[in-house]
Amino acid sequence: MAIDDIEVYNDDPEEEEEEEEEDLVDPLDAVKEACGVSDHCAELNEKLNACNDRVNSRSNTEETCSEELFDYLHCVDHCLAKSLFSKLK
Repeated sequence: MAIDDIEVYNDDPEEEEEEEEEDLVDPLDAVKEACGVSDHCAELNEKLNACNDRVNSRSNTEETCSEELFDYLHCVDHCLAKSLFSKLK
């Protein structure tokens, strides 16, 4: 009898249950996406995208879009703070 001839049986019902469970969905992702496209944050997102396009179109520039990024993330975080805790159990 070789190692290849040995069959392994799993009689543990807990392992089977774990495999059947669905992946959990993080409510933060959905709320963050909704906040990112909200009316208030959409303007900041447009400014960030315009800055990124401007910087990427140049080959030699020292300009960064960090200010626009921080403004956009601050807006999204501010929006998140209002609604995220109502989603927690």
